Amino acid sequence: MNNLFKAAAIAVFGLAAAGTATAQSALNEILDSGVLKVGTTGDWNPMSVRDPATNSYKGFDIDIMTELAADLGVEVEFVPTDWKTLVNGVVAGQYHITGSASVSPARMKAAGFSESYISVEIMPFTSGDDAGKFADHDAINQPGVKVATTLGTTFEKLVRDWYPNADIKVVEAPARGYQEVLAGRADVFITSNIEGSTLEEKFGVARVAGAAPRAPTPIAMLLPQDDQVWINYVNNWVKLKKAKGFFEGNKANWGL
Repeated sequence: MNNLFKAAAIAVFGLAAAGTATAQSALNEILDSGVLKVGTTGDWNPMSVRDPATNSYKGFDIDIMTELAADLGVEVEFVPTDWKTLVNGVVAGQYHITGSASVSPARMKAAGFSESYISVEIMPFTSGDDAGKFADHDAINQPGVKVATTLGTTFEKLVRDWYPNADIKVVEAPARGYQEVLAGRADVFITSNIEGSTLEEKFGVARVAGAAPRAPTPIAMLLPQDDQVWINYVNNWVKLKKAKGFFEGNKANWGL
C-alpha cells in the first residue's frame, strides 16, 4: 500500500512539474523567440498611426514599444488590431502587450495593466463651422443632435452615459467618430485632449469650449492578467524610464 501511495505521489508531482514548465511567462517567450509582439490600432493620432501605403507605424506608442524591444534585445512586431478586440487579442495571446489604452474597470476584469505613464481628459468636439452651435454638455444632450463614436472604445460608453437623449451613431473601426463629423453625418464626437489637439491642427475641428473636460483617465499598456512575471518586468521598466526622463522626452517629441 505504501508503494502505491508513493507511486501516486510521484505521478502527481510529475504532472505539477510539467504544468509549471509549460506555463512560461510571455517574457521567456519573447526572449526565446527574439520578437516582441505588440497589438496596436494605428488609428489614434499621435499615439499610433498606420501608413497604409507602407504598412508602417509611427507615434508616441510606437516609440515606447520600439524602446521596450531594444531594452529587451529583441525585434518588435506590430500586430494590427481594433478597439473592440484589443483586450481579446492580449487574452488570446495574439500579442504580448498592447499600445496605450485607457484604464477601465471593464478591461481590468479580463486583462492586466502596466504602470501608467500619461493621462487624458475627454471632451466634445465639433466642426469648425459649428463651433458656436453648442454651449455646453447639456446643449449636446438633446434629441436631434447626432453624436458619433467608434464601437468598442471607452468613448462609446462615455457618449452613452453623457448624452442619452442625443442621437448616438456608432461606427466600426477603421471608421472613427471624428470622420463622421468631418463628412457632415454627425454633429459632435468626443475624444481625448491628446487626439483632439492633433485633429484641431490637421482638420480644423473645434472643441466645444463651454463643455468642461471630463473623465480624467490614466493610460497604460494591456498585458496578460495572470502573467505576473511579465507585468513586473514592464512595470519596473516604466519606472526606470520615467526616472531617466524617457516618457517626458517622448511627450515633447509628439507635442503632448
